[in-house]
Amino acid sequence: MSVLAVSFQSPLWLLSLLLVPAAVAGYVALQNRRRAYAVRFASLATLASVAPASPGWRRHLPPALLLLSLLALALALARPEATFSVPRERASVMLVTDTSGSMAAEDVEPDRLTAAREAANAFLAEVPAKIRVGLVAFSSTAAVLQTPTTDRAAVKDGLETIQAGGGTATGDGIEAGLRALNAQNQNRSEAERIPGAIVLLSDGKATSGADPSGVAQTARQSKVPIYTVALGTQDGTIITPDGQQLSVPPDLDALRQIAAISGGKFFDAPSAEALESAYADLGSRLGTEDEKREVTSAFAGGALILLVAGGALGLLWFGRLP
Repeated sequence: MSVLAVSFQSPLWLLSLLLVPAAVAGYVALQNRRRAYAVRFASLATLASVAPASPGWRRHLPPALLLLSLLALALALARPEATFSVPRERASVMLVTDTSGSMAAEDVEPDRLTAAREAANAFLAEVPAKIRVGLVAFSSTAAVLQTPTTDRAAVKDGLETIQAGGGTATGDGIEAGLRALNAQNQNRSEAERIPGAIVLLSDGKATSGADPSGVAQTARQSKVPIYTVALGTQDGTIITPDGQQLSVPPDLDALRQIAAISGGKFFDAPSAEALESAYADLGSRLGTEDEKREVTSAFAGGALILLVAGGALGLLWFGRLP
């Protein structure tokens, strides 16, 4: 669990922090006045012979602790909140994977389809065990190979069955994933709703089926962000059944648009390493959620500890409070 940001419920109290530099200035002025007063009524030689050894840094430590306690108290009054990244207790993710003929291209080692399968398996190992994962494969048509489940083996079995061939019905693939996510929320109230997301991997331009942008808008209305991954390079090619070489570059603009419309994020994966990195990032992103927690008590407790420590050291070393 890591801290992502800090905010304050009562930020006006932060103005009280101005007391800290004012207190520092007052302390420095007081020390200068004491030295000037001592020199005024005694010669330097006399002071050196009769004055006790200077306590040095110990003289300043108790007041410094009191100033730090004032700082911590001012922050506590502002009621600080920390935003933590915590593991999700429940969520569903649909892996929507392009299996069109262009996935046989070898510009991504050893080929696009194999790289996609291996990255998806790495994603399954990354997300927390409580996250449900489903699988859709699409080419000229789309098929739900696995509805959202915590059974990782079932999803891996589905990945092993996918083969490259056919056209690219991107919109149909998204629709199939969205239907699978919405099905699990039937008869659930808004409070009981299971959050969902789609990870769309595609390597080419849509050639048939529903309009991907329109389906992305529907996903946004359903609060299902789509994280798009563009697999392959602009130089990717395949050999058609009649022996012709066909260029199959990924449609970066379309995938960026789908992600932007739905509220997701776009990833460009021109290599197997980039694809694995994108899936690792997504596994971490989708497996956690941001949670705000008030941490006022920590600052208040710190202020109390510093106050007690400063007072105790003043009494112990000098027989008085600083």
